[in-house]
Amino acid sequence: MTSTNDEGLRREIGILGLAANTLNRTIGAGIFVLPAFVASFLGETSILAYLFCGFLMMLIMLCFSEIGSKITVTGGAYAYIHAAFGPYAGFLANTMFWFVGILADAAIANAMADTLSIYLPILTELPFRALFFLIVFGLFTYVNILGVKHGDNTVKINTLIKLVPLVILILAGFFGTSIENLKWHSLPTISKLGEASLLLFFAFAGGEASLNVSGELKNPKRVVPLGILSGMGAVVLFYILIQTVSQGVLGADLVNQSEAPLAAVANKVIGSFGSTLMIIGAAFSMFAALSGSVLSYPRVIFAGANKGWMPKIMAKVHPKFATPYIAIITYAALDFIFSISGGFKELAIIASASLLTVYLGVVLATIKLRLNENGKIDDFRLPAGITIPILAAISILWFLSNLAIKEVSSLAIFLVVLSIIYYLITFFGKKKNKEIEI
Repeated sequence: MTSTNDEGLRREIGILGLAANTLNRTIGAGIFVLPAFVASFLGETSILAYLFCGFLMMLIMLCFSEIGSKITVTGGAYAYIHAAFGPYAGFLANTMFWFVGILADAAIANAMADTLSIYLPILTELPFRALFFLIVFGLFTYVNILGVKHGDNTVKINTLIKLVPLVILILAGFFGTSIENLKWHSLPTISKLGEASLLLFFAFAGGEASLNVSGELKNPKRVVPLGILSGMGAVVLFYILIQTVSQGVLGADLVNQSEAPLAAVANKVIGSFGSTLMIIGAAFSMFAALSGSVLSYPRVIFAGANKGWMPKIMAKVHPKFATPYIAIITYAALDFIFSISGGFKELAIIASASLLTVYLGVVLATIKLRLNENGKIDDFRLPAGITIPILAAISILWFLSNLAIKEVSSLAIFLVVLSIIYYLITFFGKKKNKEIEI
């Protein structure tokens, strides 16, 4: 039986739905080009970067699992930071999170159109490209307004379909792998491993957005840890298998296939059909990732509106479908505008730094809430006290320290602008309340 939370939303997403969205939001277009980039740093030892980044990301997702089983309202990472550090930190996290989602979606939508333009050249022309984006975002808007169950089922189906080409590649590549290509002739330097890991880390990011629908999970205490960890575990496994097969089939030639390494692998083990399958698979993978975004990120806008940080209309819930329909329409409209404008390219530089900042906020929130616990707790708890969150925080700080000065300075400016907006909202909100009281 479906239950409704205090926000008026229905709890209809289970473990499979959360795991599928985690997998879907993480495995996007990047995996179709990453093997060659990572190999250019580490060669036959590329697998080390995947193991290292996978381990660090699992530390972070473990923190999401613990705090997500405690705080079960809509908003995901934003809600966790707000609960631990108050409204100012919550506002910063809320705005950074959904804004970064829009920047990512705009990049994905344009990459999808570029990929499809190989077969549909008209997508290089702005009017047809805009119409294509309108159809895509319009479709996802309609599906998600109809109910969270419809959006969840769409993500499940899209995730299954997007994995089919990758599974075929892994199976075919396994039989075409040369053991000689996988032999290590030397170990990479720490600096090379660091460079590759910094590049690769963001390929593991994105799954945390699946928790934005926390208010619509059936039994968060159970669904959050099982769903997020199984989804991320599957991501790590897929990445390792794909890199191994790519290295095993192409060997030293992998670094020369920077534009489409998986298409090159598929062409060698399957034939020309394999290359076509990978190109179509890459396009559909992006399409599926966008379906997950339109399911997840509008919930952050909805949660922000409930706190008074967005126009109150964004907090409206559909009387029949119990979905935040105005927030969904608004988010999809912003996705469309940024996708056709190209303006996201200048702003995208803040995305990686913003995401790492949100991660750090969630990890620190996990530590704070754990230290503030009193008495017996029946939520999901990490072993060894706060050891795992501390290790996760150290890893995030390391990644932040390796960002370019331009990224860090852009983040600082962004935070200053958001701080000004927050204090303006707070000032005029208090002034309005005083006028009402008078």
